[in-house]
Amino acid sequence: MITIKTYHEQYQADFIRLNKEWIETYFRLEESDLRTFANIDSYILGNGGQIFLAIDDSSGKVVGCCALINHPEKNVYELAKMAVSPKAQGKHIGYKLGLALIEYARQMGAKRLYLEGNTHLAASIHLYRNLGFKEVSLDGSTYDRCDIIMELDL
Repeated sequence: MITIKTYHEQYQADFIRLNKEWIETYFRLEESDLRTFANIDSYILGNGGQIFLAIDDSSGKVVGCCALINHPEKNVYELAKMAVSPKAQGKHIGYKLGLALIEYARQMGAKRLYLEGNTHLAASIHLYRNLGFKEVSLDGSTYDRCDIIMELDL
């Protein structure tokens, strides 16, 4: 079984580890990644966002994560830094994380979510579409590795 929990400081290293693992597997760490990892409290949590973690109940290990980042200047929230350990993939953990994030965003009064992705990661794009996200214009991407932006109206 997998339990979805919200962020506590004890999970900081797991959040960073999981994200570095997937980014370095397929791309390279960018300056914006490093800024996010160095400023989790102020950039994500202190700005009205949240981090969600998937905990394997049998081992107690963090096997997945994602962040909800508030961008009040744009009146939008961002689904970011979603990662699932390679050993735990294929078990619908990303979907469970996504549902928890969407429900939390609704509770926070969010009207719209967006995410930046890469179409070479077909499984992730499929997941986002299953969560209801739709492709929009690529204008304003934060990351060099991203070639798609998707939105979800809440």
